[in-house]
Amino acid sequence: MTADATRSGTVPADGNSADGAPALDLAAEDAKLVVLARAARLRAYAPSGDPAEGAALRDTDGRTYAAATLGLGRAELAISALRAAVAAAVSSGARRFEAAAVVTQKDELDRADLATLAEFGAGIPVFLAGSDGVARTRVTT
Repeated sequence: MTADATRSGTVPADGNSADGAPALDLAAEDAKLVVLARAARLRAYAPSGDPAEGAALRDTDGRTYAAATLGLGRAELAISALRAAVAAAVSSGARRFEAAAVVTQKDELDRADLATLAEFGAGIPVFLAGSDGVARTRVTT
């Protein structure tokens, strides 16, 4: 575990998440993504009780983009946090990405979310963290 990850609050002292799952050992720049995603989650709009999510995405120039869930009355119009972050990045001209993080209560990443990011490259790591901000899963596009 890096000192930066501990200072950022993404890894508790015992190295486990609130549910007891082991925390991932993240590089400082990846731990920053989790912190940004957790902060974005606080801005989620999910009035129908759907899980609020936050996401952060880093492009190959080191720029980061954060977004939150946009849950709407009609489920088919809802936008996930990761898709919103990808949209923000692409709208800013980014096309190549290094890593992403999603903070959610879900146990796994939605396939459509992963497919959205995969449009821009294979092998992009996505760190899935719980609402406690502890990264517990790593998947790739």
